[in-house]
Amino acid sequence: MNKNRYTVRFLGTSIHRSQTLVQLNKDFMKSIIATIVLLTVMSVGAVQAQNVNIGIKGGLNAYNISNDNGTEYDTKLGANVGLLGHIHLSPQFALQPELVFSMQGAQSDNIDVSLNLNYLNVPVLVQYMFDNGFRIQAGPQVGFLMSAKADNGTSTDVKDNFNDIDVALSLGASYVHPPTGFGVDVRYNHGLSDITESSAFDNYNRGFQIGIFYLFNHRN
Repeated sequence: MNKNRYTVRFLGTSIHRSQTLVQLNKDFMKSIIATIVLLTVMSVGAVQAQNVNIGIKGGLNAYNISNDNGTEYDTKLGANVGLLGHIHLSPQFALQPELVFSMQGAQSDNIDVSLNLNYLNVPVLVQYMFDNGFRIQAGPQVGFLMSAKADNGTSTDVKDNFNDIDVALSLGASYVHPPTGFGVDVRYNHGLSDITESSAFDNYNRGFQIGIFYLFNHRN
């Protein structure tokens, strides 16, 4: 059978939502983006006076897509890689903006379709730093959709079915080994905005990430 039809059924994108809901989602995303821009500007202002480290990171994704109608999909594994800035605001608090390429999506074994969504994510995390190298972190994340393809043996571009921007809340923890600058990071990203352009129900990116990072010239 035609894979495009499977893809439409996979996320329920065949029925258009009301224009009012679409506008509300857009206004919500604009508010979150404005917040992230403000946090980024604040972090730039703090750079001159505080300890700042630049780093690289990479790891594994375990993503899925949640929706309002209770349909369950299978988790899709992927990778993430990017850059980070670690800005000390005080001895206990830090701000960590990142720029991360992330392979996300979901799959359905029932109809043998994998949905591959590639994003450029920009999280801005507030961290509380313990004296032993452990940190807890939380903050908003904006994702910019780079590509969207459905695959059941043949790849089909479905980017027009998805919104260009995804808004999420990131929660997690990390540990850095102060003498070396190497660390590990675990987080959960909870999607807040509908990722589909037109659908019978809302769909959200939800996923876990685990990875390693390295901070250049790290100082406590």
